[in-house]
Amino acid sequence: MGKVCIIGAGVMGTATAHRLLERGFSVTLLEKSLPGAESSAAAAGILGAQSEVSGAGPFLELCLASRAMFREYVRELESLSGVGCDFEDSGVLEVALTPAEGRLAAGRAQWMLEQGLKVELLDREQAKQLEPNLTDRMVGANFYPEDCQLDPVRLASALAGTVHRLGGVFQTGLQVLGLETRQGKASGVRTSAGVIPADCIVVAGGAWSTGIADLPPTRTTIKPMSGQIIQVLTRPSALRHVLYGYQGYVVPRRDGRVLMGSTLEERGFDKAVTLNGLHRISSMARDLAPILGEARLDATWSGLRPASADGLPMLGESRHLPGLFFATGHYRNGILLTPITGRILADLIEKKTPPVTVEPFLP
Repeated sequence: MGKVCIIGAGVMGTATAHRLLERGFSVTLLEKSLPGAESSAAAAGILGAQSEVSGAGPFLELCLASRAMFREYVRELESLSGVGCDFEDSGVLEVALTPAEGRLAAGRAQWMLEQGLKVELLDREQAKQLEPNLTDRMVGANFYPEDCQLDPVRLASALAGTVHRLGGVFQTGLQVLGLETRQGKASGVRTSAGVIPADCIVVAGGAWSTGIADLPPTRTTIKPMSGQIIQVLTRPSALRHVLYGYQGYVVPRRDGRVLMGSTLEERGFDKAVTLNGLHRISSMARDLAPILGEARLDATWSGLRPASADGLPMLGESRHLPGLFFATGHYRNGILLTPITGRILADLIEKKTPPVTVEPFLP
């Protein structure tokens, strides 16, 4: 098998490396900081194939296929790495606080039911039976029992550990300066430490992906979209399910941590946490579950989502430079799409047919 160089060691880069190493490829991952330290670690970890998708089509099918892989995927990573990922079948409640939101929720439930997906329409009393600490002023909720969650920091750690155990090489603290080509094909990555030769290159650099020098034309560009998150502590855990509102989300962990997010800000590569952002998030969370107003503040942070201009990820081989592949632009769904991305990229590099259609996502 050949040599693959992956630019970026977040969950997309390590998930791809994992599958390639299993198939006998030699893999080097380049990372400017630490594996999983950027948007992978900043995410909330909602595996919301239904709660985060707006309509039927190839993107929904991609999300559903990835969600279906997660239970076995986590079991495999935990066995190989020894790191638990805190996977939970918690389900997601999409909470409607006003009649207008209730109509939107009902419309979403309708098209999902028409697609044969599981969703339960709950009135106020039914939703409070499922989640007693929800606000009394809500009008109802959609319950997505097959959406789930995990801890993305632990997922990133498990993936990095798995890649290391399988023989992947991490080169950290490097600046990628550009690409090398030979006879019209990608042949290596130019870095601050010299050229790293490769038979294939995978761009998995998150929000930085399309800023690399010497890239050929791509279907879309990737830009950073900042998102702030608050983490609070409750003892015991105040909530049982992920709550999805029309202004944000609340993610309870089994150990009493609760994540609340997130802003959506176009500020370039600025990852500042702001008072305005914290105010919006905390107000949203208390509107959904007033009990959170008494929770203890634990941490705040901000991450940079890799947003594509057309709203779809870039998965697959460049149309203009053979040997150059992309695994980026997943925006709000990066953690959810981790297992399917690794599988797709490994299949395409090995010249096999992926398990789902990739034409809409080609670079």
